[in-house]
Amino acid sequence: MQKKIPCSAERLGLLDPQMIQAVSDASAFQIAHQYLTANRIRIVEADDSQITSTVIGNSGLYEQNIRLKDGHLVSKCSCTLPEEPMCRHCIAVLLEYHRWAKPRPSRKPSPVKESIPAASIGASENGKRTTPPSLASDITLNEVMVFLEWLQPAAKALEKQQPLPRSPALSPGAASAWIQTIRNLEDRRRENEEVMTSLESQLKDRETDVGQLTQRLQASLRESHTAQAITQELQREVASYKEVLTRVSELTADIVRHAGQMRAVTGDMLQKGSQLDKLVSSFKDVAEALQSAVVLPPRP
Repeated sequence: MQKKIPCSAERLGLLDPQMIQAVSDASAFQIAHQYLTANRIRIVEADDSQITSTVIGNSGLYEQNIRLKDGHLVSKCSCTLPEEPMCRHCIAVLLEYHRWAKPRPSRKPSPVKESIPAASIGASENGKRTTPPSLASDITLNEVMVFLEWLQPAAKALEKQQPLPRSPALSPGAASAWIQTIRNLEDRRRENEEVMTSLESQLKDRETDVGQLTQRLQASLRESHTAQAITQELQREVASYKEVLTRVSELTADIVRHAGQMRAVTGDMLQKGSQLDKLVSSFKDVAEALQSAVVLPPRP
């Protein structure tokens, strides 16, 4: 991520830690200082206007390109951290460059230690130094040989995923920092493996849970289909009951209508029966009248 901030310094070497801290996030500056102390910064190429470097961060190796152009400090890092105005890796590079570019007092060569040949720390064709001078002054050929002797069995141990061999007895410096960096990377790799194992175990548990939930869902779907079929059957029965009730209602209406007709007929019959009673009574009266009117002759 590329970021750009105003800068009044004419050279990158003039940016001291106080100036860098003044324009940096406090947390990012503290982490960058830890990177500096752990010797995680490697300057590939540098001059007073541009720095190319790499930093071993907490999650991997990141590349940086820092330029001083037109009164602005332009920093670009391969990380994706949202730290403003510069990420912790670019801050660590500026701190390392200030230490790297700071003039050092001349020291007489030690008769015991052998220095690294000057060709390994010479200048490139474009005049940019490819190795920090601090490495040439802080490390000896003996330490490099000890480091290389330790590196061979360490590489084999890494290939076989075995514990690293014991660190050789070295005084604090670049070689011991390299060994510690390799150990830190191996520790992080093992931690990542443990995390991956834990994640795989959690994933298997989640898959088991998902399988159980899927079975429950399928059982619920089957029960739902069964309940739906039962509901449809009940709906058909209810529809048939409604048809029967409709017929019963029609029959009830017919019965009520016939009962009314029967009551009317019964009323007529009762009325006619009353008339017949009156007529019979009249016939009786006529018969009695006729009997009393007829005179029978005397017997001889």
